[in-house]
Amino acid sequence: MPPANRNKSRTYDPVRVRKALTAQVESVAAAAHELTDGQRKLPSGLPGWDVHQLLVHIALQIDAVPRLLAMPEPAAAAPQVDLSTWARSTVDWAAVLDEDTRTEAAAAADPAARIDDAVEQLEPVLEAAVRPDLLLPHRFGAMRALDFTVTRLVELVVHTDDLSRAVETPVTLDRQALAATVRVLADALAAKAPGHTVEVRIPPYAVTQCIEGPRHTRGTPPHVVETDPLTWLRLATGRTGWDAALAAGRVSAGGTRADLSPHLPILG
Repeated sequence: MPPANRNKSRTYDPVRVRKALTAQVESVAAAAHELTDGQRKLPSGLPGWDVHQLLVHIALQIDAVPRLLAMPEPAAAAPQVDLSTWARSTVDWAAVLDEDTRTEAAAAADPAARIDDAVEQLEPVLEAAVRPDLLLPHRFGAMRALDFTVTRLVELVVHTDDLSRAVETPVTLDRQALAATVRVLADALAAKAPGHTVEVRIPPYAVTQCIEGPRHTRGTPPHVVETDPLTWLRLATGRTGWDAALAAGRVSAGGTRADLSPHLPILG
């Protein structure tokens, strides 16, 4: 397991991000083509969306990269948004994203073809998409291209897991894409509930500390939460409730302060 992230800014390797994005896009695109008409009509697990709408939403997350890259770069002095701020701000735009998805889905006869179109637009701009020196204009504020592409990993991993559960067929999650998603959401928790009282462990990808109170510096921390990557993904996005995960044994929480429920979900 990597050492605990003491709530410092994390960096992401452009080459790994590009490879992870490519792998996750290919995985979900292939899965979309395997679905039957009946499966596309199944509930997605997201309020009011069926699988058809979920697939179109995935396509929108992919083609957001070439769309923003085609826009003028914001001024260097423009306020910049980091990954943790992005994660915690998505809830503010949930209604807009829902409306956009419904509108696009109504016009898309074949959601798998809609994903193919998005992938075709993405491929020529992959190198630019992971540039750490390029700013993109975004509704949350200016973001580095590399950071925005990491947000696409998060969106793709979250919604690939939604798709797997909706159609009850596993869709491959790229290991690097899952790792990046776990880390973004762990860091966002630390930013949302700053402190050093509780240590949150998501092996093998992340360790962080959060929640105000006495700081622990030596030995085994008295307040520890540990879970697996998929459970953390679902907790952090509201797909699974804290009490349900505890009852099912998918989370262990030791210590009187090891309760993350007031701080979940993180991603809207």
